[in-house]
Amino acid sequence: MLISIALVSAIKVEAQDTALFTDSRDGKVYKTVKIGDQIWLAENLAYKAGSGCWAYGEEQSNVDIFGYLYDWAAATNVCPSGWHLPTDEEWIGLAKFAGIDEGTKLKSASGWKNNGNGTDEFGFAALPGGYRDSHGKYLFLGGSGRWWSATEGGMGGAWYRYVTYGYNELNRLTLNKKNGFSVRCVKDQN
Repeated sequence: MLISIALVSAIKVEAQDTALFTDSRDGKVYKTVKIGDQIWLAENLAYKAGSGCWAYGEEQSNVDIFGYLYDWAAATNVCPSGWHLPTDEEWIGLAKFAGIDEGTKLKSASGWKNNGNGTDEFGFAALPGGYRDSHGKYLFLGGSGRWWSATEGGMGGAWYRYVTYGYNELNRLTLNKKNGFSVRCVKDQN
């Protein structure tokens, strides 16, 4: 029996375990997605923290698309009740579940420069929200997405994950906690 690629894609999308979550702090509604045994926000967090929080390029319109960028101190405390900043181990679990070319499978299907779009196979919809470096410079909007983990790394930094337009991997590095990266919250497990 021959099945079209479009039909297979539609079946994968229908099979995703998606829902909506409303942040009681500001009423913002987020898409969520279950990937493996984890439930993730399927959007970057857009909650305005008191400090350590920026709109890319100081343009509020970027928040509507990409969420806020947070320094690590803000990121560790910004997820809503019942959710938390994922640990390095939880990011590793997501990458293992996604398998080979995990970056491509997690990237959104549009919005990436130079046709660096992903397949968004799991509904994670990773966006190229760029980042803010520790000196306050905004970089790589449209070309890179970076997300904090809750796990500290060497030399006073913290682990983070990133994907870029030209590569298929979900990469892992440590960097200065004063950088501004996006946040994806993961639901607490009982």
